[in-house]
Amino acid sequence: MKKTLLFCLTALSLIGFTSAIPLVGEESFESVFKRIKEEVDTNSQAYSSLGTACATIGHRLTGSENGKKAEEFAFQLFKKYGFRDTKYQGFQVEAWARDTVTLSVAPPKSDDFREIPVVSLALTPVESKIQGQIIDCGNGLDADFAAKKDLVKGKIALANIGLIDAPEGSKNLHRSEKTALAIKYGAAGVIFVNTVKGQVLLTGTASVTGNLISIPAVCISLESGTEIRKWLVDQPGLLSMIEMHNVSQPIKARNVVATLKGESRHLRHEKIIIGGHLDSWDLATGAIDNGIGSFSVIDIARTFKALGLKSKRTIEFVAFMGEEEGLLGSKAYMERAKKTGEVNEIVYMINLDMVNDVRGFNAGGRDEMMGLLKEIGNKIKSIDPSFANEIHNSAGLHSDHQVFLMEGIPAADPVGNLSKSVLDCYHANCDAFSLVNKKEMENNVKYTSMLLYALGNSNTIPAKKLDFYSTRDFFIKHNLRHELELGNEWRWGNN
Repeated sequence: MKKTLLFCLTALSLIGFTSAIPLVGEESFESVFKRIKEEVDTNSQAYSSLGTACATIGHRLTGSENGKKAEEFAFQLFKKYGFRDTKYQGFQVEAWARDTVTLSVAPPKSDDFREIPVVSLALTPVESKIQGQIIDCGNGLDADFAAKKDLVKGKIALANIGLIDAPEGSKNLHRSEKTALAIKYGAAGVIFVNTVKGQVLLTGTASVTGNLISIPAVCISLESGTEIRKWLVDQPGLLSMIEMHNVSQPIKARNVVATLKGESRHLRHEKIIIGGHLDSWDLATGAIDNGIGSFSVIDIARTFKALGLKSKRTIEFVAFMGEEEGLLGSKAYMERAKKTGEVNEIVYMINLDMVNDVRGFNAGGRDEMMGLLKEIGNKIKSIDPSFANEIHNSAGLHSDHQVFLMEGIPAADPVGNLSKSVLDCYHANCDAFSLVNKKEMENNVKYTSMLLYALGNSNTIPAKKLDFYSTRDFFIKHNLRHELELGNEWRWGNN
């Protein structure tokens, strides 16, 4: 009896390490991985397709004519690669587009305003003209605003996008969450200081909900912020004037979805989503954010078709739109899936957002995935020793995977690397195709294709969908409750 029990416990403990082993008579994962490596090294189209899109389309702002062209470009690529089951998934959004913005600064009791180079953040008011005293709120964290709670009301808050001289262990907030704090404390406007050297202006959404916010929010360079702060020391009570004009109107946008139907009678009802957002901001071509992710997803689909790869589970390759404005495309995808009941079929989500030069995999905060991902990585490394097989286990928000996490669906991403010089162009006017490294982008396609094939054909996926309250506990465990509360996404009341 004891020997039988011991055997059962041992078998259960190893299930994560044996679930990826194919059945007798099936091609081994290592054999498939070798074919994927050869195909991608020889024939990958990811880099060239992204280059063509950057050159012929430009930016891919949701709701713009360029955004529409990008949707059509992705659709035609999927069709070209052999996906007959390719479709648009339309949704209507309130599309925001920048027009003009000025920021002027002057000493108190003076009309000698000095203009500062500035860019408006997305989903700021259509029309706004305000003047007020600048209150330096440091890094814009909860403690920073709380320390100035008696000063910031009716004034214009100045806050860093990143963290500068923050206490050890400080966790940064998204710019939209800092804007939410500014609104909470009654600020009339907010000026964000980029933390990248070189007169770099950054854009992005200032809204946590995807709706227009009530106050103007703008971004200035690190150098301009440093100058203003020095001026504040010499001239307490420094005034600023923000005037902006933007456009907001209902438009239609489209996710692009290509489906590879599952082959197993027992598992084809299970669905894996692999996606990346196709849209970008309009200051540059968005080659890094998120051309390298979305065009890698499309080329992973091409790789599967080129090699005739099968999957026991159904796989959907999705180019999401509207991510930058508040995960609009993935929210529309999920809303439809819940209405049709298809949400119950989704067992895993892989998100590629600014993933580059894949060297491992992230279990997304689900401990039970660690063994399987390590096993898959070991098999990859056995046929390609250059693969680092780094296994991480962290959970975060603010990309399309968040929508799936909210439904308890396990979601993770490949682990990669971007150099600081590339990251400095995040959401900025320097995010151009010249930043893209061909070999590193091909590593996205190669190793993520191997991961996807393994998950699609594993006998089991250890991480299961969480129920309503287990999902709550997941977010609490990973210290994500406060961010969800700031974004009005917390569904569990005071629990």
